[in-house]
Amino acid sequence: MKGMTFMKHEIAFITGASHGIGRAIAQEFAKAGYCLAINCKQSVNELEQLAHSLTEQWHVPCIPLAGDVGTEDFAAYAFEKIETTLGTVTLLVNNAGISHIGLLSDMTLEEWNHIIQTNLTSVFCCCKHAIPSMLRSQYGRILNISSIWGNTGASCEVAYSASKGGVNSFTKALAKELAPSNISVNAIACGVIDTRMNQAFSEEERRELAEEIPAGRFGTPEETAQLALALAKAPSYLTGQIITMDGGWQ
Repeated sequence: MKGMTFMKHEIAFITGASHGIGRAIAQEFAKAGYCLAINCKQSVNELEQLAHSLTEQWHVPCIPLAGDVGTEDFAAYAFEKIETTLGTVTLLVNNAGISHIGLLSDMTLEEWNHIIQTNLTSVFCCCKHAIPSMLRSQYGRILNISSIWGNTGASCEVAYSASKGGVNSFTKALAKELAPSNISVNAIACGVIDTRMNQAFSEEERRELAEEIPAGRFGTPEETAQLALALAKAPSYLTGQIITMDGGWQ
């Protein structure tokens, strides 16, 4: 990006952005003119290629930040890097997440902790480092990507359900803290979205699952991204909400 000059826009930090919902959100926000910082933990090449393509296609700055946002040291580094490179984060999208399917009795403590750190602790770490600058400017948007299983729970996905239930409660509580400062905090509770996370299902299982959904199909990452952009642009009076997008399933 050396030698390129950009207009001043809102600055979004999107975690878990190398594929799936996070990637679609990054594309949607780049198209809308946001300056971007995008993150993932493992798919570094995909992240860097995405950052380059978004800058090339939409003429917005986009910096890739590879690392674990579930650790406070990396979260602190990421926000410092964004501040010095792009400016103050005005929109935080907490999308980093992993799943684990299996009986709770077969799950190790290490696997449990990994789910909680990735899905919930990352939300804490990123919010903690986003909030101070948002408070100074009396403006900000925080959007957490959750799941319907955080509302109802899913058999054989206890840790995932618990982590997303935590995200939902976190969202509601933090919204109350930050509402007086014109900072909104909302979440999208996604139903079955057609991403890598659901590739463990066989074709027959996918068909049976789709038949249970009134819409008759899985949702797309692009639909989630469109809702994310709408929430980012919504009035600040819309806060503390867990907005379900599941094709009418639950």
